[in-house]
Amino acid sequence: MSIAKRVLIVDDEAPIREMIAVALEMAGYDCIEAENAQQAHAAVLDQMPDLVLLDWMMPGTSGIDFARRLRRDETTSNVPIIMLTAKSEEDNKVQGLEAGVDDYITKPFSPRELVARLKTVLRRTTPKGIEEPVTVDELTLDPVSHRVTSMAQSVDLGPPNFVCCSFL
Repeated sequence: MSIAKRVLIVDDEAPIREMIAVALEMAGYDCIEAENAQQAHAAVLDQMPDLVLLDWMMPGTSGIDFARRLRRDETTSNVPIIMLTAKSEEDNKVQGLEAGVDDYITKPFSPRELVARLKTVLRRTTPKGIEEPVTVDELTLDPVSHRVTSMAQSVDLGPPNFVCCSFL
């Protein structure tokens, strides 16, 4: 049983979030949506996504500032981030990459290219040797997605408890 990778889509424009979510769900991903950095931070803490798709230009905290915040926090420092933005100048791309994003895609973009880049980033950021879920009786521990299931039902442990559980 494979657990779908969870992607957090952060964009202040609902139609863009919905279009991305449809494309990713068709490719087998589980999507969470947030319209600003505050919602995104809550979603990261509650649901620990496998990857964050992040718009740069949002009201309040910008995507670039949110990416820096994720990188500074030990709990989220390794969560892959793809910046998805209309900012296409070389300086913007360099600034995004220096802030710690793993890839940078400019709008407009092809949903096929987005899915391909997402797969590439996830493949590159998944540690070798721990990709496969471990099942004991009815309990499954997925070290990549940080999720535990019991009899095909999700068990909500949260990131700190998952780390403790994985060492048992």
